[in-house]
Amino acid sequence: MRRKAIIVSIDGLGDRPLHELGGLTPLEAATTHTFDILAGEGMVGLVDPYAPGVPCGTDVGHLCMLGYDTKEVYSGRGPIEALGAGFEIFPGDVAFRCNFATIDHNGIVRDRRAGRIREGVAELAAILNNITLNNNVIANFAPATEHRAVLVLRGAGLSPLVSDSDPGGKNEGMPIQPIRPLDESEAALKTAEALQQFLAIARGLLNQHPINLKRIMSGQLPANAILTRSGGIATKCIPLQERFNGIRCAAVSGEATVQAIAKMAGMQIVTHPGITGSYDFNGQLKASFAIELLNDNDLVLVHVKATDLAGHDGKWDSKKSIIEQIDNMVAVIKAKIPPDTLIAITADHSTPCEVGEHSGDPVPVVIWGKGVRADKQLAYGETSCSAGGLGRITGKDFFHILIDLMGFSQKLGA
Repeated sequence: MRRKAIIVSIDGLGDRPLHELGGLTPLEAATTHTFDILAGEGMVGLVDPYAPGVPCGTDVGHLCMLGYDTKEVYSGRGPIEALGAGFEIFPGDVAFRCNFATIDHNGIVRDRRAGRIREGVAELAAILNNITLNNNVIANFAPATEHRAVLVLRGAGLSPLVSDSDPGGKNEGMPIQPIRPLDESEAALKTAEALQQFLAIARGLLNQHPINLKRIMSGQLPANAILTRSGGIATKCIPLQERFNGIRCAAVSGEATVQAIAKMAGMQIVTHPGITGSYDFNGQLKASFAIELLNDNDLVLVHVKATDLAGHDGKWDSKKSIIEQIDNMVAVIKAKIPPDTLIAITADHSTPCEVGEHSGDPVPVVIWGKGVRADKQLAYGETSCSAGGLGRITGKDFFHILIDLMGFSQKLGA
């Protein structure tokens, strides 16, 4: 007996009690009729995406959400971002996650996201692509989502063991960090020198670009530097279809990192200009795509990034409003899917508004549908989910429970 399922990934959903909300989290304060119905008729719990108390990134969180052991398949976010940007990664390539950023004439980082630049990034990225560096190293560069971008260094004898130039999330006002090798190998030294050379070239080209000159004239922050972090070499994932008895999977996302994770997992990827990885994510359009994809797939992942952005920006009111929009999106899905389809609501990590970064707090989850053992919780929130029938489990555990309810699990032993 096999069933289909939709996983709704609400990026950065988990939060902490806020004074502004009377001691509630944005999820608990939000009006979420659909989520509460799912909780009342389904099974809830808390998930530690990777492990209790360990903050993780969107990449690690989604790999765990899809049942992967990150110790086996994860070597850094750079290669994942590269896949999401459309790069073909070859053995020996070293990829880095990047930001367009604003720096002053002293190299001090004034804004790590260049005012969350969106327009003109393709043109800016184009002048940084296919640059030949010393020692026959080629730098390939491409835009990702909004201010994000990807750098791939290609050449003989490179290593991902180099430091970040990005000073870090809360460190505007600090200088761009010099690149240094993280071990004493010749490969790490060669890579550090190549990366430092690329960053210097990028600053020169970006400073003179007409888009940045226009931004300065209009009072906007220029994207006049590149910050790099999370270097890695790509590893291979066994597709979900091979792991779970031929299961057919698809993903709906406007965010490059999640698209890359879906690609690694062998999922069909659907995106559209109207389903961005930002605040204007268009939940109704995502719902339509998800419902359509169920015709030819067993499992569909629907990802929304906006809650994470609100957490990073400390906008608890926006986060609450976005959660209500997602609740409406799920209401459309619930009304139009086949009656035996399961719905799972989860998240890749918590992004508390008072912290402004990912935390190690668990995320609230629910599984609803035919055959699910309902527990006694009537609301979907961090507190109510802590007493649910799923208990407190990992992201990998949550996925395996869902797969078993779908009828795609394999028996262990005779």
